[in-house]
Amino acid sequence: MILTPLLEARHQPSGLNTRFNGGQLAFADYVARTRDMLGKARSRLGAADLEKIVDGNAPFELRPIAGGSAGQHKTYRRGVLLTHGLTDSPYFMRHLAVFFQENGFRVMAILLPGHGTQPGDLLDVAWQEWAKAVAYGTDRLAEEVDEVYLAGLSAGGALSIYQSQRDDRVQGLFLFSPALKISPRAERANLHKFYSWMIPSAKWVNIMPDRDIYKYESFPKNAAAQMYALTQESSKQLLLHKLNIPVFAAASADDTTVESSATLDFMMRVLHPSSKLVLYTTDEGKHAKGFPPEKLELVNSVLPRQKILSSAHTAIVLPPDDMHYGAKGEYSNCVHYYPGDMEKYAACVKHPEQALQGEITEQNLKAGILRRLMYNPNFAALKVSMRRFIDNLP
Repeated sequence: MILTPLLEARHQPSGLNTRFNGGQLAFADYVARTRDMLGKARSRLGAADLEKIVDGNAPFELRPIAGGSAGQHKTYRRGVLLTHGLTDSPYFMRHLAVFFQENGFRVMAILLPGHGTQPGDLLDVAWQEWAKAVAYGTDRLAEEVDEVYLAGLSAGGALSIYQSQRDDRVQGLFLFSPALKISPRAERANLHKFYSWMIPSAKWVNIMPDRDIYKYESFPKNAAAQMYALTQESSKQLLLHKLNIPVFAAASADDTTVESSATLDFMMRVLHPSSKLVLYTTDEGKHAKGFPPEKLELVNSVLPRQKILSSAHTAIVLPPDDMHYGAKGEYSNCVHYYPGDMEKYAACVKHPEQALQGEITEQNLKAGILRRLMYNPNFAALKVSMRRFIDNLP
């Protein structure tokens, strides 16, 4: 039997988190203000372990610990702004943040408006508010570093590209599962506004249990529409202005959230010779054709001993030992079964160690109970590749 999920308090806007309100605040003050806002919003929902939830969803900053990080004109030589993905939170950027910190970067990570509180806050947000947050973070970072770099996951990647097209201070990009192209159906996602006052559930693509404390499971149509508008605007700018800064990218060829072919096309057009794409794939020969070998690193994403069938959109920036999303983490991504197959959903949630892992492709779903892969079994090797890229920066 297919259940009809009910709208709950979390599916309404909190009234606290649809606009970017950083203004000219110092970054530490922005972090403090945002943490206060997160605490208020989450406490209204009766969240347990509030401090843990706020810590994972809040923006944060790190200072470099490696030698040679001093700048010539500013306090630090290099800095990186980290931007999470759609429905995600800064938690997803924490392991990358430590990597950059260890490699001499000043690190700042922002929270995009509409995120970290409750899914209903994405009902009214506009992509321009996300862009304001990235512009703010770039400004604060540029006050302290000689060289500004932007790093983004999924939607954060698209926003990083958008900022780099408008800002000559950006010296390079790190993109992870970048959202460069999504379905044109998302353009029509806000047509619901003509009738959703009568049917509130029509505002939603998916209404989920929202078990995850660091990522929304429920997904409103407005979020899809805003993402589509952002990718369209960024694509227009790329036609007018070619990127000539170094770009490091990592993506899954089996990605079902965004079109990985767009990442391949984008990296083919990146002009800087230091640029590099790490592509996780189940078919290494398929993607090598026509791509400059010095710009492409293919990684086999099939690991039978670990029950991993492929990589996934969600499986790039977190290591296997992550306490929440890792191989033995406290959360399993099984929402693709909800509410259509509650038996498989329950089996996936209750016995994650028995499930296969990978992207939620039709082929993988036929193989057995599947949890969407949330970590990168090759994360250590990814860090080596990023380090080589950093060593070759101008």
